Amino acid sequence: MQGVGFRMFAGARAATENVHGYVQNLPDGRVEAVVEGDEESVDRMELALRRGPAGAEVDAFDVEVIAPSRRATGFTTR
Repeated sequence: MQGVGFRMFAGARAATENVHGYVQNLPDGRVEAVVEGDEESVDRMELALRRGPAGAEVDAFDVEVIAPSRRATGFTTR
C-alpha cells in the first residue's frame, strides 16, 4: 500500500535488523521488498513488513525465497 510511509518504515526496520536489499513502490500500488541477511533477521523483517507501519493495511503478502546475492550492501528505497 502506498502513501502510508511503508518504504520509510521498511528502511528503518532494515537498519535495525542489519539486513540488505531494497523496497520499492510498484505501478499497481503494491510494494516490493527484497531482503538479504541472516535467517533470524530476515524472519523478523518479514514479520514487521507483514504488519506494516501505523496506518497501513497489508492485504496480501507473498514470499519468494531466492538465493542470496552475497553482494548486497545497505538497504535502499526506490
